[in-house]
Amino acid sequence: MTAFPDVTVTVIVHDDAERLPRAVASVRAQTHRDIEIVISDDHSTDATPKVAAELAARDDRIRVVRLERNSGGCGAPRNRALETARAPYLMFLDSDDELPPRAVELLLAAHAEADADFTMGAVERVRTDTGDVSGWMPHLFARRRTVRGIEDEPRLLFEPLSTNKMYRKEFLDRHALRFPEDVHYEDQLFSARAYTLARAFTVITEPVYRWYIAPHAPSGAATISNRRHLISNVRDRITVARMIDDFLAGHGVPAAVREEKDHKFLSHDLRLYAGDLPHREVAWIERFAAEVLPYLEGLSPTAFRRMRRDERVVVGLLREGRYEEARLAARGLGHGTGPRRTVTDGDGRTYWGGTLPRTPQGRDDLDLTELDLAGCPFGSARFRHEITRVGRGEDGAVELRLRTYDPGRRLPLAPLPARLHVSPGGRRLTVPVRMDPAGRGVFEGAVRLDVTAATLPAHGFQGVRHPVLEVTDGRAGNTGVLLAPLDFAPFEVAGARRHRVTVEPEGREAGRLQLRWRPAGVVGRLLVPAVRRGPVRRAAKALLAAR
Repeated sequence: MTAFPDVTVTVIVHDDAERLPRAVASVRAQTHRDIEIVISDDHSTDATPKVAAELAARDDRIRVVRLERNSGGCGAPRNRALETARAPYLMFLDSDDELPPRAVELLLAAHAEADADFTMGAVERVRTDTGDVSGWMPHLFARRRTVRGIEDEPRLLFEPLSTNKMYRKEFLDRHALRFPEDVHYEDQLFSARAYTLARAFTVITEPVYRWYIAPHAPSGAATISNRRHLISNVRDRITVARMIDDFLAGHGVPAAVREEKDHKFLSHDLRLYAGDLPHREVAWIERFAAEVLPYLEGLSPTAFRRMRRDERVVVGLLREGRYEEARLAARGLGHGTGPRRTVTDGDGRTYWGGTLPRTPQGRDDLDLTELDLAGCPFGSARFRHEITRVGRGEDGAVELRLRTYDPGRRLPLAPLPARLHVSPGGRRLTVPVRMDPAGRGVFEGAVRLDVTAATLPAHGFQGVRHPVLEVTDGRAGNTGVLLAPLDFAPFEVAGARRHRVTVEPEGREAGRLQLRWRPAGVVGRLLVPAVRRGPVRRAAKALLAAR
């Protein structure tokens, strides 16, 4: 390694001996070779120190630093490596992720083209359970440009990652810009400061970071995003948000930038916790509200008006102290699900739930009048489909009792034709359902879903599907999710050919009914992993589409 490499790439790690070699290999494989690799070990207690030493012995571009004690976050190991970096440009990588081969080359070339304090590129999100790849906030990376200050494009505050960027070290040193070490969500504060302080930064369209996502990881997993069940995690999020507010105010940024930051907090940060509420106890939700609501009082009214109505309803119910109803409302987030019932005031305004809001703020939050529940197109009407009972039937059948709520009174008071759909492997299985009136705006029915009747691809199917219910008024159809009981015991159906099929609650977000297929035979176990990889997968998909 030269005395002064072009770029220092810091790989932070804690108790991740298994994945560290993959992350380091992705840096060693960069097309731009004149780099320094610093493995910054946050005092690991597993085999990480040994693995790191072995990696350093193979490549003289690699150095290892080790913290004297575990910091519990990402900030300290990054800062330690930053202080020892020899290159004029810096990048950060987490041990469970990778850099695409041209990441360093592309970001360094962008620096050469413009006088930028940092450059940034797109992010590939890879699901560890399916291998599916998607873009992280792809709309922000749709075109290449150099931004002359965050006030020119405040929506970039939605992109808080530090790992898809290459920083000029002189820029970081000049502003003493370092990661906070005593609070989680350090990336958000670091990035907000960098965006605010930078004279210019360049955005490129190519992917420069590969982020591995484990959507069904247990709550005890290492990532901070899997610890949202901890009130201390909520408190850290609020603390960082307040620190960002203070920093923006201290640097006199325009009101539009602060509003965008508030909008980001409401539509992203708060939304993450709101999606978890169905799976929290009421006592937890009360503590959550006590942490969050005081902070919300200081946010921009315009940012609140930009919120989706279903998200604002959850906030309103928290403000009103209606915590059990907040759990209920949160089950519909992102799925167009309606309330079980509504109430109308003397002015003809319609509100979520069966109780009029107590406060003016509550009336603003819970007002559903704009949704026109009774008059909107039938296809976008907001019904609520709940499963009241899940049972194991004979010969691979799943027995379901269903209840549909019609808050806009769109459906005739008569037997309602409906259909249940589920589509494993791209092959739809449809079962007719009869829903009978069971009260004002309520319909009930039963359905027997024979999972063994599903036609699966020849190569088998491995994945999760969520059944949906379609209702009709005789002219048009409306399809919505099926919300399952959150606590029924999962069970495996009998008689499924070449597969094991598990019936379970979703366990996250809305808590839909979830069917999980796994190949059981030798052929399925061999073919499914092959089909999920690269060209073989694309060819299989094309063949299925052609059929």
